[in-house]
Amino acid sequence: MAVGRLGAVAIDCAEPEALAEFWAAMLGGEVAFRSPQFCAVGAGGTWLSTVRVDDYTPPSWPAGATPKQFHLDLAVTDLDAAEAEAVGLGARKADEQPAPDRWRVFLDPAGHPFCLSTQIPS
Repeated sequence: MAVGRLGAVAIDCAEPEALAEFWAAMLGGEVAFRSPQFCAVGAGGTWLSTVRVDDYTPPSWPAGATPKQFHLDLAVTDLDAAEAEAVGLGARKADEQPAPDRWRVFLDPAGHPFCLSTQIPS
């Protein structure tokens, strides 16, 4: 029996409102709550929260002094089209691309790595 269900994923950052706008656009959701300290994006039954952290340092990927703690994988059907949309919304394509024919790594505006992938079953 499950203890609970996944209700939200919280992402630390320096600018919660800007990061929430980015993720709302990426996920086709909306910023349902916003403040300078915390924002909540409704995205298909799960919430994605952006939380201000003083002296925030973005993770370095794939290696470095500040390791990533997690990343999001977004299921897409067309990598090239999804890449163009992500970059247009403010993502930056990572230099390191382990398997660009199956998934591509990007950094959100706060520096968090995320992937676009055609390898996630529907």
